[in-house]
Amino acid sequence: MRRCVLAVTIPRPHPLFVVFTLWLLVFSASSQTMIIAPILPLVGDSLGIREALLGTLVSAYSVMVGIFAVISGPFSDRLGRRQILLGGTGIMTLALALHGAVDGYVSFMAVRVLAGIGGGILSGSAVSYVGDYFPYARRGWATGWIMSGSAAGQIVGIPLGVVLAGALGFRTPFYLFAVTMAATFVLVLLRLPQPDVKRNAYPVTLARATRDYVNMLRQPEIAAAAMAFFLMFLGVSFYVIYLPTWLEREVGATANEIALLFLVGGVANVLVGPQAGRISDQVGRKGIIVLSCIGLSITMVLTTLIVDRPVVAYPYFFVIMALVAMRIGPFSALLTALVPDHRRGSLMCLAIALGQMGFAVGGTIAGFLYATAGYGATTILAAVSVLGMGLTVWFLVPEPGPSGDVRTGSTPEDSFGVSEGSSSPPE
Repeated sequence: MRRCVLAVTIPRPHPLFVVFTLWLLVFSASSQTMIIAPILPLVGDSLGIREALLGTLVSAYSVMVGIFAVISGPFSDRLGRRQILLGGTGIMTLALALHGAVDGYVSFMAVRVLAGIGGGILSGSAVSYVGDYFPYARRGWATGWIMSGSAAGQIVGIPLGVVLAGALGFRTPFYLFAVTMAATFVLVLLRLPQPDVKRNAYPVTLARATRDYVNMLRQPEIAAAAMAFFLMFLGVSFYVIYLPTWLEREVGATANEIALLFLVGGVANVLVGPQAGRISDQVGRKGIIVLSCIGLSITMVLTTLIVDRPVVAYPYFFVIMALVAMRIGPFSALLTALVPDHRRGSLMCLAIALGQMGFAVGGTIAGFLYATAGYGATTILAAVSVLGMGLTVWFLVPEPGPSGDVRTGSTPEDSFGVSEGSSSPPE
């Protein structure tokens, strides 16, 4: 017997509205993550948390993102991206609001864990939605603009958050991002439809999800893409988490100067990210990604040798963030073509889960290295990780054709899918 599916019909929105909604999602989610680094010293001083433990607050979030990304991937392919977006934005809004109740290390860890659950559910959702909604030839453009929401967080959200944290307490920025995340929830609820693409027709079970993930990782291209994500996040965590602390303790930067630094980096991201995505639509993704990784590894390892006062940090960080932005849109668009539509959510969540594991590992190691060997040691590991990502993409991840057809991660069950509004195969 066929099952009837009751669904709310939402008119197809303009592509720019889709981009804006997902942009606001990325802005809110990334800003609440990035704000941790520049206010870590304030959090430590306010709550009496030892410096060596501050990195674990970042790692806890990343671990939960990784776990729940793996869990949510199959549900995204089965239920559709819209349901995942609603669940993730709702949980994240609650978690951000609860930051107002923290009073020590344990309670702060608890709310970061809850935020990580919401972040894990949302992980890969924006890029997966882009893959469902836009043709491959437009995904670089769309992804570039959507991911510039992270840069907008650096330009507006992070500096404003740092200033508010200094004036009103470290909890204030989390209230701000709770409001923007709640607005995202409302936009998704009222205006964002589930794209009409084939979905996974099978019920989600632990055995089936595990088998699907294992089958994907048996594909060399998929395993390489996941490893590249791990290395990308590992390098970023090595470099970014203790950068504000190093600038404050060793270079003499003030909280306002660090806020301005993130603003400068955000400007670089906005200027470069969308353009890199657009250009990759025309000339291909891999070359841009590799050039970015080479330049980034060089500039990272030279940071402690060149940046000797706050004024030097501004142009240097501009270059760093421009190189980071060069690879985000092209790499995300590249990944959307590696599997069919009804496997895309699982792939993106798997890759991001491994990436968050890399961020967690980097955050934990960076805290130990910073306390024992200094910031220079973390920049060396950051450079090695970034260069490893570039080599992995160049040699092991295929470049799709103009139509975006690579689809290397297929399994025998890939032919069984359902389009939006259709029923599952008879049981």
